[in-house]
Amino acid sequence: MGDVTDATEKPTGDTVAPTPFHDLQDYIALPRLSGLAMSPDGSRLVTTVSAPDPDRTRYLTALWEIDPSGARPARRLTRSAAGEQGAVFTPGGDLLFVSTRPGPDEKPKERTPAALWMLPAGGGEARLVGTRPGGVGAPVVAAEAGTVVVTSMTLPGAITGSDDQQRRDARTDKKVTAILHSGYPVRFWDHDLGPDRPRLLAGEVPAGDHEVEWADLTPDPGGALLDSSADISPDGTTVVTDWQIAEPFGSARRILVAIDVATGERRTLADDPGFEFSGARISPDGRTVAVIRESRSTPAAAPRVDLVLVPLAGGETPGVRELTREWDRWPAEVRWTPDGSALIVVADSDGRSPLFRVAVADGAVTRLTGDDGAYTDPRVSPDGRHVYALRGAVDAPPAPVRLDAHAPDQRPQPLPGPAGRPALPGTMSEITTTAEDGTPLRAWLALPGNATDEPAPLLLWIHGGPLGSWNTWQWRWNPWLMVARGYAVLLPDPALSTGYGQEFIDRGWGEWSRAPYTDLLALTDAAQARPEVDATRTAAMGGSFGGYMANWIAGHTDRFAAIVTHASLWALDQFGPTTDAAFYWSREMTAEMAAANSPHVHADAITTPMLVIHGDKDYRVPIGEGLRLWWDLMSRQEDPEGQPHRFLYFPDENHWILTPQHAIVWYQTVTGFLDHHVLGKDFEVPELLY
Repeated sequence: MGDVTDATEKPTGDTVAPTPFHDLQDYIALPRLSGLAMSPDGSRLVTTVSAPDPDRTRYLTALWEIDPSGARPARRLTRSAAGEQGAVFTPGGDLLFVSTRPGPDEKPKERTPAALWMLPAGGGEARLVGTRPGGVGAPVVAAEAGTVVVTSMTLPGAITGSDDQQRRDARTDKKVTAILHSGYPVRFWDHDLGPDRPRLLAGEVPAGDHEVEWADLTPDPGGALLDSSADISPDGTTVVTDWQIAEPFGSARRILVAIDVATGERRTLADDPGFEFSGARISPDGRTVAVIRESRSTPAAAPRVDLVLVPLAGGETPGVRELTREWDRWPAEVRWTPDGSALIVVADSDGRSPLFRVAVADGAVTRLTGDDGAYTDPRVSPDGRHVYALRGAVDAPPAPVRLDAHAPDQRPQPLPGPAGRPALPGTMSEITTTAEDGTPLRAWLALPGNATDEPAPLLLWIHGGPLGSWNTWQWRWNPWLMVARGYAVLLPDPALSTGYGQEFIDRGWGEWSRAPYTDLLALTDAAQARPEVDATRTAAMGGSFGGYMANWIAGHTDRFAAIVTHASLWALDQFGPTTDAAFYWSREMTAEMAAANSPHVHADAITTPMLVIHGDKDYRVPIGEGLRLWWDLMSRQEDPEGQPHRFLYFPDENHWILTPQHAIVWYQTVTGFLDHHVLGKDFEVPELLY
C-alpha cells in the first residue's frame, strides 16, 4: 500500500501509464473495504472486503484480519458464496458475523435469511449460533457480559420465531404480498416497509452446537426502529437506541430510549420536540450515553448538529449536557476512549473528514489528523494509546491506519491491508475563490497526467445531499474514471455543504437556486482560469441534489456543452409529497420555496443536451421526477429524430446503481454522451444497450 500523503503533494507526470481506471472491468474488480472491528485485547482488527463474484454480476463480501502492529500481512478469514459482514468480537475474542450461507444441515435455498455465525478465537470452522425467520443483522455485544443484541425483521402479529415462520409461510403459499399501513412512511430509500418491521432481540451465545435463545425486547415496535442503531451497556443489562415516534400530520421524530434486557421495560432518556437523537454510544463505565443531537429544521432555519451526554440512569431532557454546542462542526461517528475521559469523533471539515478528540470534562476539541484524509470506523485500543480507522480521501480508497490517540495534526501510519492503493491516472489539487457575497469557496480539481501539455476539457461534478461534501473516496461517483478519459474534474463544495461552519449551510437553506448555484459558477470560473483546463469545452453533471443543481443549471445558462442528471429532483411540488420521507423535506420545502426553486418551471429555457438517468426502485427521488423531466424535454422537441437528449433507465436499480455491470453501462453511456457533445466524437452506445 502506498504512503499516506496529502493530495496536493503528488508529483505531476507528463504521461500516465494504464491504471485500473482506464478499463471499467478492472475498476469494478478493485477490492472495497468497509467497517472495522477490534478484539477486546487489541491484537486483532477485522474489516469487510467486497469484490465481484466470478461472473462479475454482483459483489460478494468476506472478512479479513489486519494486524494492528503492522508487522503481518492481512489474511482472509471467511470464504463463501453468500458472503459475510457485520463483524463484532465477544469478550472472549470469538468473532461474530452475519451471513446468508446455509446452515450445516441445510440445503442451499434461493433465499436464506441472514443468520449469526461465530468464528472461534482459537481457530477452526465457523458455526451457526443464531437464526430467525426474518434474518438477523447489526449485532452488538456487551463488552463485559457478552450479551448479544441484533435486529430482526418480524411480522407484526408474531410472538415467537416459529409463529413468525408460520405467518411467512402462509403469505408465501397464498402468494400474498399486500401490506396494510396505518402510518407513515411506507417506503424507505430502496425498499418497501412492511409487513415485517425491525425488532431488537437479545441473548447469550451458548457453548457447543446450541443456538441463541432470543428474547424479544421490542414485541410491538411498529416503525420505531426504522433505520435505528443500538448499543448495549458493558454489563449487558441495558440497550440504548434511537426510537422513532409518530407525530401529528404525518410527521415523526427520534427520541432516545433505554431498554432493560431482562424485562423489556422501556424508558425515555431524551425527548425534546426541538431535537432528534441518533448514534448513541454508552461509556465504558456504563453510566453515560454520548449521542448525536440534531435540531429540527424549519423553513427558515437549517438543522444544527452537536454532541450531548445523557445519564444512563435517566432524567429529564434539561439534564442533557451539551458537549460541543460551540464547536462549528457537525460530529458524526463517535467512540469512547477506554478511560471515559474523551470521545473520538469524525466530522467534515474544509473538504476533509478528520478525526477529533473531544474531552468529556470541558468539551475541548483536538484535531488528531493533519492530512487530507476522510476517516471512518474509529476504534480505540484497550490501553487508550492508539486509534485505528479506515482512511479514505478523494484520491485514495479506504484503507486501515493507526494513529496516536493524543497527538494533534498527525499523519497516520498505514497498516498492511487486504488491498493496495491503486495507481491514479492524474493528480489532485485544490482551488479557491470568493462567492458573490464574499464567502471563501474551495473545491478539489482532479487533472489528467498530461494536462500540463494539453489543456483538458472540464467536467463540473456536483455532490448530492445537499448536506454533504466532496471529501472522500467515491466508488459510485468516481472522478478518476473521467480523468482517465482525459477530463479535468471539478469537485466543488457550494453553499449547503458540510464542513465549513453553520453559516455556510445557512447561506443556501431554503434557497437552493441562489447561493449554491452562484457558488458553483464561481468555482467553475476559477477552474476554467487554470492553464491546464480548456475553458471552451465544459460539461456539468450531478446526482440526487447534484442532479437538482444540474437541472437548475440547464434552465439558467447555456455555458455547458452537455449536462448529465442522475436521480434528480425536477419538480419540487411533486417531489416533496412523493419522496419516502416527505415530513422531513416539508420542514424546508414550503409551497413558496418549491415554487421559487423548482427547475421544471424553467424547462422552456433548456437548450443544452441532457442525459437523464433514473432507477425505477428509487424511493428517495421517485421515478416520477425522471419521467416528468423526460416528458418536459421531449414535449419541447419539434424534430423527434434530431433531438439531442437521452434517457438511461434502470428498471431494477434504485437511487444508486449498485450491480457491477450496470455501473459499467452507466459510465459507458455517460462518457459516450459527454464525448459526443463536448469533444465532438460519435456517440458510442454501449453494446449491451443495443
